[in-house]
Amino acid sequence: MNTTPAAPSLAPARATAHEIARDLLAQLTAGEKLAMLHQHSPSIDRLGIAAFQTGTEGAHGVAWLGKATVFPQPVGLAATWDEELLERVGQAVGREVRAKNTENPSISLNVWAPVVNPLRHPLWGRNEEGFSEDPVLTGRLASAFCQGLRGSDPEVWQTTPTLKHFLGYNNEVDRNVSSTQLRARVLHEYELPAYSVPIADGAVGAVMLSYNLVNGMPAHVSDLVIEHLRQWPGGADLAIVTDAGAPKSLFTAEKYLPDAPSAYAAALHAGVDNFTDDGADSAPSIAYLEAALERDLISMDDVDTSVLRLLRLRAATGEFADGGFPAVSLSAEQARAHRELAREAAAKSVVVLANNAPSSGAGRSTAAPLLPLSATTKKLAVIGALGSHVLTDWYSGTPEYSVSLAAGLGGLYPDVVAVGGHDVVALRGIRTGAYLGTPGEKSSLAATSTSVGEEELFELQEWGQGEVTLRSKANGLLLTAGNDGYLYPSASRVGGWIVQETFRLHRDSAGAVRLQHVGTGKWVHIEAHTGSALLLPGDIEVADRFTLRIQENGVEAAARAAAAAEVAVVVVGNDPHLGGRETLDRTTLELSARDQELVRVVQEANPNTVLTIISSYPYALGELAQVPAILWSSHAGQELGHGLAAVMSGAVEPYGRLPQTWFAKDADLPDILDYDIISAGATYQYSAAEPLFPLGHGLNYAEVEYDELDVRDAGEQGLEVSLTVRNTGMRDVAELVQIYAAAPDHRFEFPRRLLLGHERVRLSSGEQRRVTIRVARERLATFSVTALRMLTEPGEYFILAGRSAADLRLSATLTLEGPASPQRQPRDTIRAEHFDAATGVELVPETRLAGTAISLSPGHTRAVAEYRNWACAPSGSGTLRVVKSDGGRVSLERAGAVGSWLPWATVSIPAGFEGAVELELPQHETAADIRLIVTGKLVVADFRLG
Repeated sequence: MNTTPAAPSLAPARATAHEIARDLLAQLTAGEKLAMLHQHSPSIDRLGIAAFQTGTEGAHGVAWLGKATVFPQPVGLAATWDEELLERVGQAVGREVRAKNTENPSISLNVWAPVVNPLRHPLWGRNEEGFSEDPVLTGRLASAFCQGLRGSDPEVWQTTPTLKHFLGYNNEVDRNVSSTQLRARVLHEYELPAYSVPIADGAVGAVMLSYNLVNGMPAHVSDLVIEHLRQWPGGADLAIVTDAGAPKSLFTAEKYLPDAPSAYAAALHAGVDNFTDDGADSAPSIAYLEAALERDLISMDDVDTSVLRLLRLRAATGEFADGGFPAVSLSAEQARAHRELAREAAAKSVVVLANNAPSSGAGRSTAAPLLPLSATTKKLAVIGALGSHVLTDWYSGTPEYSVSLAAGLGGLYPDVVAVGGHDVVALRGIRTGAYLGTPGEKSSLAATSTSVGEEELFELQEWGQGEVTLRSKANGLLLTAGNDGYLYPSASRVGGWIVQETFRLHRDSAGAVRLQHVGTGKWVHIEAHTGSALLLPGDIEVADRFTLRIQENGVEAAARAAAAAEVAVVVVGNDPHLGGRETLDRTTLELSARDQELVRVVQEANPNTVLTIISSYPYALGELAQVPAILWSSHAGQELGHGLAAVMSGAVEPYGRLPQTWFAKDADLPDILDYDIISAGATYQYSAAEPLFPLGHGLNYAEVEYDELDVRDAGEQGLEVSLTVRNTGMRDVAELVQIYAAAPDHRFEFPRRLLLGHERVRLSSGEQRRVTIRVARERLATFSVTALRMLTEPGEYFILAGRSAADLRLSATLTLEGPASPQRQPRDTIRAEHFDAATGVELVPETRLAGTAISLSPGHTRAVAEYRNWACAPSGSGTLRVVKSDGGRVSLERAGAVGSWLPWATVSIPAGFEGAVELELPQHETAADIRLIVTGKLVVADFRLG
């Protein structure tokens, strides 16, 4: 039920946003226009134009601007598969942005959210920021969130949402210098839909470009914006903003353009309207643009085009209307409604991954599934650091309050014990004989005491990859590095762009440890006379050696607590600032060794164990998947504990479904830099690996049966998929019916599974219902490399219905008619990039700022591109267009019998050659697939045969 009060109407502007923007543009001077192209543009008092900046972060709540409602991470919101809920969350975030703008007009109404990069690879550090591995589901959820941010007023936008990050961005390693390889099919079928869906829905105000290169060309100067994004309905008017520091990268890290004016000019021509560079200092950007004008690299018409888009972006929010911005405040009723919405979202985002009866042991096992917890349960043990803490990520706001899982369960059950599962340690300096300690957050860490008291005790939490935190027992705060190089117990949480709260313990052969501060790379050294712990640069020899004394063994304490409880809830996962985050990809799907051991020990002590994973991304669980009950939640914000507790207790029926595959092991994943999901066998669409938990997986507390699948081609209305679902259990459910397709005999390589649609169906106990889901025929389209457009090929399709991408209980076949991809014709010019399959091929720019060609990929001896389905055999002469050569050879081969290839034509290309090369093609009677083989350093743009 929607408990959020309706938003007040925002007074309409006196004219359309476009008219206002056009009027203001005509009154601006050249200097004023140039200044508007930077993220921080100054006020223009004579026109009543206020200072402005693009970008308020709002991925799952208003970030970095004080107290705000914190909702589940985007990947958690996506686990609801609920567009209506995401719209309400977006509306709440937008309202809070508006309220903060009313209090402080310098706060921008241009919201930099949501992230719509599909979750192609689960090791991506920013997994938490995206929605789903399916691009259309991502687009639908993003559209709903954007609609909420935009608001319901027909004239005035509440805020202007910004999609991030266009395009092909799923790796943090070398993110601003790596080239994402997007062949035509992957580009059109997998990458573009996540953007085109919300843009076409009309609720997007801007798009941010990505740091990486695409097919060898930096995204910030790529022709893909003009070629695709600007061509979509609503795309022409969108403001395009750069990511922070990306303009400078064009001529520094990437070295793609010779200097700053050239880089800025190229970006402006490619569609960029606003430059985020040098923080709030706009002077360098203005100087670069002025130089570009002086060198005739850009014109004032180019500048006007971008300024008009930026003025339109601002005018849409009512900024230039009579009376200025409509004032918005957050009433007590609305603040309460936002808290209730956060609680609803937290509960609906929880996914029940497994729910079985515990194995026999200690006389406490039952035949029934462990969840929901019995109403007669009295004593629970919540074990693990994440059970007692609510963590926030880099793009989180600051919550007014937070409820941990232990607190949430404590409100429902009479006896809940929380145990951290960490060791409590003391560190005695071997050189000095004194223990490290500190009396409070304003006193630096020092080795001065020869005995151990509370001030010398620390909770040692292991986060994986050798990274640990040390929390003072004296004040409950984390050790962190101060600006003076000393350590203080003053941090309430791990945080910051460069984390200052983590250490690595380096053990030597004698068992002593040295402490290295991860954020600075410096070593903990005890100063003479004062005993203060100072961070020193250098090698390990500058570090003091310590004896690590375990005062309390966390694993043993966990086992005792588990054994004494009726049910043990063991909580593991990640800190969003460690192991995988922006700038840092994960290296493995595995839980930390410490977390794995904690789960084993708890289950051995009590078979009635609920494994709760709170994380930003999926994990491989191995043998831990046999724990009887497993739940997953993202870091779900301030109401995390209430949400999880409601699902565990059965107060709320399980609602969440996985928005991405949980793979069983690292070996099931392709390289994180391999973006060709088709050839790499990646994502649920193409992976042949048996998943641990598939896309769409999530259990109810009652069983639902599927029956009587019927599929009908309704012509222009698309496909009608009907089936019967029946709740055979004793509890009401909110079943997510999912429809997928397969087409093993497709003209192209069709996905093994393709999500077509879904619908939430609420069923009372014993209720049966007929469900019809309509699917657009275009959802079955693939990009035809001969028609050069998305096309639904005629032929037989399997339509599958069920509970996940792997649990598909019903199937039916459907034969579609219509135009097929044309065959390749002799004498047609074929772009080399439009191959059917390839190995050893690198996609590279045809010219510096436009087009895509093929070349030999580094590390390979030859590039092979295959072109299939010829209408007849080409013969006679042909041409091959080479745009760059350092010397090499191009060969053509024809398909022979049983997978063999036969030589056909070869031509050598001298170094320095650019242009068309003539080919003589021996005549053949029958058509056959053809492949083009490149050796050496050549760039081939296109060819014509016959």
